[in-house]
Amino acid sequence: MSSVQNFTLYDVLVRNATAFGDRLAIVTEDGEERSFAELRERVDALAAGLDGLGLEVSDRLAVLAQNSAAYVELYLACARQGIIVYPINWRLQPGEIEMLVRERAKPRAFVTGSDFLDAVPGGPGDDAIPHWFQFGDDPAEGYASLDSLYACAEAANDLPQPDVSAFDPFAVIATAAVDVIPRGALLSHSNLVWANLQEIASLGLDGSDRNLVALPLFHIAALGHLLSVFHAGGANVVTAKYDPVQAVELIDRYAITMISDFPPVLTTLLDAAAEAGSRLPSLRHVTGLDSPDTMQRLHDETDATFWAGFGQCETSGFVTIQNAREHLGCAGKAAELCSVRLVDDDDREVPAGEDGEIVVRGPLVFLGYDGQPDVTAHTFRGGWHHTGDIGRFDEEGNLFYVARKPEKELIKPGGENVYPAEVEAAILELDAVRAVCVFGVSDDRWGEAIRAIVEVAPGADAFAGLDQESVREHVGSRIARFKRPRDVIFTSELPRSGDHVDRAAVKDRWGDA
Repeated sequence: MSSVQNFTLYDVLVRNATAFGDRLAIVTEDGEERSFAELRERVDALAAGLDGLGLEVSDRLAVLAQNSAAYVELYLACARQGIIVYPINWRLQPGEIEMLVRERAKPRAFVTGSDFLDAVPGGPGDDAIPHWFQFGDDPAEGYASLDSLYACAEAANDLPQPDVSAFDPFAVIATAAVDVIPRGALLSHSNLVWANLQEIASLGLDGSDRNLVALPLFHIAALGHLLSVFHAGGANVVTAKYDPVQAVELIDRYAITMISDFPPVLTTLLDAAAEAGSRLPSLRHVTGLDSPDTMQRLHDETDATFWAGFGQCETSGFVTIQNAREHLGCAGKAAELCSVRLVDDDDREVPAGEDGEIVVRGPLVFLGYDGQPDVTAHTFRGGWHHTGDIGRFDEEGNLFYVARKPEKELIKPGGENVYPAEVEAAILELDAVRAVCVFGVSDDRWGEAIRAIVEVAPGADAFAGLDQESVREHVGSRIARFKRPRDVIFTSELPRSGDHVDRAAVKDRWGDA
């Protein structure tokens, strides 16, 4: 039975449609504008269609598609019905998608965009997934049109609302492939409602705000900021994917106040704005990750503020936040709804000025890793979420990000998560390769890039025909192309510590310096 204190993401929509139903809620990829009242009508109709399929609370629905207003409506319809959304990174290779779907997601329904039909595992006729849909009104053979589910508008009037708790899962957002298959962070309605309220308070969002949804909706950054502006009563302008020229035009046309950033988004946006002769006068907030130089350029060329911080999928967004105009290069202080500590390897708190693992507690911390209770228990040891990231507090409580812990080393080219082990495994498939070490290096365009140091087997003549491009292409054929090394360096011997490659020594020799 639902608690009298229950409040889900669907309740946010009902509240908005009731309080200011005529206010602009969403702008579609075709420029169509919908109010909150119209959005609720469409969401309820789609929910009735999902109910007609027999989908129930806690069933999974996988989505493989670029951004669209229909994608947003699908999220909200699933929120009403208690269906768990499993958005899939469309940059993955088909083999990676198949492992993710079969081993982790296990959905009862699959919704895809027309651009990704070749990447869909199995496809219609696969008994493991009974329902197959395609966005749009012209589906491929074997698929039904998702638009057909909106035809249940009349049934929506009498559709009982399932018993969905705020603490029930809402979505599974994939993180990096620590275990070859990406782990899934299970986020509840409550996690995201609290994250919304924290962001509204931190940035001062209200009904006048308009957000450009250009980063992909399988990312917590895109989904989280969309929901925050939505919760504040503002509007979201949805684009299929990021294009800097289009972004400038949309910002100026719709007086957009907020965008999300991972390198090189902001750099290319400012370049396009300069080319168009626009100072982006409506823009107030840029959130995300970038270099201090790029943040400063934003402040020099516009009136917007860059909000820097620290956060993860596992924390439903940021847990520290900082107005970069005030302290450039800092990740800020703990946000309103988070306890943040730094601890050593024995979970003892470290003093200001010393490095320690960032651990977090609060209502934004996720439910756990989907289907991995042992991993979840280890991550939550001692009653704190252990992020695997190292930071340092100054005397005023400002957090400075240092690095990932060695056992969870992560590379983030353009905001995507790449674990060295998955790139190393792909390179080791090449016959001439005896050992390899992969790590991240700084990159002016993407923030961070992948470098591979490859040890060729003894006796291999001129690297057995291997060169940088052949290694890159092999990796891109096995796993997502954004996981390809930017640089491949060959050596006759990698430094070792016992039987293992000495990663620290490799980075000392071939790293940024």
